[in-house]
Amino acid sequence: MLSLATTRLITHHISGDKSILASLSDRFDYGQNPEKTLDGALIRSYECDPLTADSEFLLSKARYKAITGREQKRDADVLCYQIRQSFPPGELDPEEALNIGYELAMRWTKGKHAFFVVSHADRPHPHVHIYYNSTTLDCTRKYRDFLGSARALRRLSDRICLEHDLSVIKNPKLHSKGKFRHYGQWLGAARPPSYKEQIRGIIDGALAERPADFAGFLRRMEAAGVQVKRGRGGVISFRLPGQDRATRFRASTLGDGYGPEDVEAVIDGRAPVRKPAQGRPRSAAPRRVNLIIDIQQRMAQGKGPGYERWAKIYNLKQMAAALQFLQENGLTDYDALAERTTEAVDRAHALAGELRGVEERLASTTKLMGAVVDYAKTRPVFDGYKAARYSKKYLAEHEEALASYRAAKAAINDILGGAKLPRMDALKKERRELAERKKKLYAQYRAAQQEMREAVAVKANVDHLLGLSDGRESKAQER
Repeated sequence: MLSLATTRLITHHISGDKSILASLSDRFDYGQNPEKTLDGALIRSYECDPLTADSEFLLSKARYKAITGREQKRDADVLCYQIRQSFPPGELDPEEALNIGYELAMRWTKGKHAFFVVSHADRPHPHVHIYYNSTTLDCTRKYRDFLGSARALRRLSDRICLEHDLSVIKNPKLHSKGKFRHYGQWLGAARPPSYKEQIRGIIDGALAERPADFAGFLRRMEAAGVQVKRGRGGVISFRLPGQDRATRFRASTLGDGYGPEDVEAVIDGRAPVRKPAQGRPRSAAPRRVNLIIDIQQRMAQGKGPGYERWAKIYNLKQMAAALQFLQENGLTDYDALAERTTEAVDRAHALAGELRGVEERLASTTKLMGAVVDYAKTRPVFDGYKAARYSKKYLAEHEEALASYRAAKAAINDILGGAKLPRMDALKKERRELAERKKKLYAQYRAAQQEMREAVAVKANVDHLLGLSDGRESKAQER
């Protein structure tokens, strides 16, 4: 599988001459930008309020100093840590990315640090920013970055992504083998073109239409969906839909041959017309069918017009994905869809139950093997204790070993329930077979779970479209 989910751990210190509170506010304001988080809909927190997190983090540092008496130098003090986690376009939506980021934050901090997670919906690729307090919740310790923390974070992120059937990075390049590659480089040929690349392609296309003058060239740029912004001194910038900052129209920004003078040279015939670049072949990402959004209900909760526009596009995509699912699976009537959904749910639940049974047997076998090993190691000590007529002196000298013996014997009796103890080689064989069975079952369960999620979501969307239900019961069933 191609390496696509990326992480980065960042430390934040005091900014210049600013106070701790102002430094934290600067960091958090960017993350909580309403335009990026759909008016705050894509924010989750743990043991803090995102709106007052800067003050809460500051208060915890004051309590840390009062409790421990320790205080770091101004330049060395880490105010908070930030984790960036990015996903490839089309693999999941911003809300799902938010949930994945929250799980990563909880497992990384082990619930000992306050944090909040924001998911940004302003880019083609979903990504989250996690901000967690460097001071623990009890204000007695601080998180210390350690050698290899970036690798540990990446491995944890990969594990969570695998658990949720998402793509991960395989064989990342180490610093010793060269520079780390950024997100776009990991995608390689599958990387979506950057805004600058898109603008250069649109410029080539506009010039290929041979405009009569520079004004005609700008009109063609606007017709292609590019916003043309005019600043002071006649400076021109281009901005594409979804782009935060406009790109300055100059060769030093867009590249050689893409400045105003270069464009005018092509229009006047002093330079050849470039052939519009062909887009890179990109394999279509598999669509993930999700529940459509009740726009009216969300608007009643105070969502802005920007959210309404996004939700309409989102719903349109989900209905298109649902239609594709129906066509691919030959589900031409409602009864067939309902039957397929019931079968998918039953199969996923049955595999889940079978998987739990195998996991319990595997855990029991592993525990039994460990108890047998402990029993064999400590049995001679118990025999010596028995030979010493249960001497208190012998007990005091071998108390730990005797305690292990009693615990191992009790575990064996509890697991076997009076049955005969199998040979160790038989236990090893059973554990190998159970582990292999678990691996196969897990793969089947993940596929069945994905099929169930798609079927349930498609049926819920169809029900919503037909006015049969609001689809929320199906969402609860899916979870």
